[in-house]
Amino acid sequence: MLKPLHLLTLKAVVRSKSFAIAARDLGYTASAISQQISALEKETGLVLFEREAHGIRPTTAAHRLVDLSARALAAMDDLDYQVRELATGATGRLRLGSFPTASVRLVPAALSALGETHPRAQIHLDEGEPEELIASLGSGDLDIALVYEYGLSPRQWPDGLTCHHLLREDLILLRAQGSALGAHLPHLARARWITSREGTAGALSLTRLCAAAGFDAAIAFRSNNYDVVRELVSAGLGVAVVPALSHVLSEGIEATRLTQRSAHRRVMALHRAENSNPLLATMLDALRRAVPAGEPYLHPA
Repeated sequence: MLKPLHLLTLKAVVRSKSFAIAARDLGYTASAISQQISALEKETGLVLFEREAHGIRPTTAAHRLVDLSARALAAMDDLDYQVRELATGATGRLRLGSFPTASVRLVPAALSALGETHPRAQIHLDEGEPEELIASLGSGDLDIALVYEYGLSPRQWPDGLTCHHLLREDLILLRAQGSALGAHLPHLARARWITSREGTAGALSLTRLCAAAGFDAAIAFRSNNYDVVRELVSAGLGVAVVPALSHVLSEGIEATRLTQRSAHRRVMALHRAENSNPLLATMLDALRRAVPAGEPYLHPA
């Protein structure tokens, strides 16, 4: 099989009509150039140069071989360029997993920042709860995933995953505006509660917060959609505790930060320790910079 290096050397020698000049241009010795041309002549069975008293003269076969190899060498040059682009993350693909509130508050800004520096990179976004995203990381379907853990529902991440803390969210008590309900958990023993699906980390955190305050929460409604939760609270149908990323100022709702030390949720990015995707570090940096600054309920890591 013809070697691209030998074809490049042939092109340089034909252009310069000199082994010495080609050697200087390519960074080889004249002897190395002569050996490469000899190897190419042996491989092809062609006489490529006629040796003369004061130099060399390319044969018709040499000129024809240069012409025939031009497209192949151009393709190899393009391949080399594309590989360098891929290795630096200028092109390539990264698969990001996220949970819904992070998809709203963190992901758009991070993707926008990454798009400015790597406009040709392909980013695929998938959503799910931490258990689903971790499974996708393990199977190789995701490169990086945004996950969370509540202060009263800590998690152990599987071996082989690297964890990067991004922020800590306060937990916020939501009550209908003008209600006679107190702003502290011990005063809400008789309240009706709105929380997430049974068995979720948010629901477990609420159960433990209320238990620490001396009562069992009476759950009236469950929804994993925080818009639904806010509407139910605004309608006076119950109270709720929500993480700060889900909180938006809403008419008809009073919001109070819980002061218990364990009343928080941490957000982190996970990826496989052995993942060598060159876009990984860039995405992590973009996610860190996407954490809103100066908001009273969010605390960057």
